[in-house]
Formats: sequence, structure tokens, C-alpha cells
Amino acid sequence: MVERPAGFWIRLGATLIDGLLIAVVGLIVTTLIGISFEEGEIIQNIMNLLYALILPVVWYGYTIGKRICGVRIVKLDGSNVGFGTMLLRVIVAMFVYVITLGIGLIVTIFMVAFRKDKRGIHDMLAKTYVTYKKPDEGNPYQES
Repeated sequence: MVERPAGFWIRLGATLIDGLLIAVVGLIVTTLIGISFEEGEIIQNIMNLLYALILPVVWYGYTIGKRICGVRIVKLDGSNVGFGTMLLRVIVAMFVYVITLGIGLIVTIFMVAFRKDKRGIHDMLAKTYVTYKKPDEGNPYQES
């Protein structure tokens, strides 16, 4: 059951914060170790992928951007996401968006903007949604 779903603008804001954070950290790391722009892009992409996969698993569905915006990723039953769920949400969805030449991403934007449950293709694949509900709001599936 989807409770208090987060819509398009708040999710976009969280994504922009996360992207800015990863860009700044990536720039600092690549500058400090003195590597080329191309190598830096590879490192940045790896950092972004690991950030999106691991942080929500260990931090109750939050990334830093989502935490600042007060939203988090949960499974449909309200429980915390696991590594397998995040693999589906990030990797498989990315693959779908690439093979559809970005059309899947455009469809997802409209789904998040206009569907009542605010779920995009990546949410459907992983059986997740983004919510304003905090981990400690009385859900029996949540850890306090």
C-alpha cells in the first residue's frame, strides 16, 4: 500500500542535490589524485552508481538529497529496501531507459508527475515508491 507518496518536484530536487554532491566530491577526488578528465568521468560514474545502490540500503531508503528533502525509498509493503531491490531500481531501470533511447525516462517523468501513487517505471520494476513517511512512523515492517 502506497502511503504519502512523494511527487515529481520534490524527487527532482533530491536528485539534483545528490547529483551536485557527487559532482563536487568527484571533482575533489579526481583533482587530488591528479587524473585526466576522461578517467575522472569514469570514477564519477562509479561513485554515483555505488551511492545510489548502497546508501538507501544502509540508511533506511535515504540518500543525502532525499534526507534533506524529507523523502525516502521504501518497498510497497513499507519495509526498507535491500540491495537486490536497489539493483532492480537502479541498474535494470537504467538499462530500460537506454534501450528505449530515453523514451522510458520521459514516460517515467509523466508517471511520477501524474499517477496517484507517483511511481515511475523504476519503481514498478523494483516494487518500490518514494514517500514522506519516516522510518519510525509506526510501520510494523520498519526498524526504529
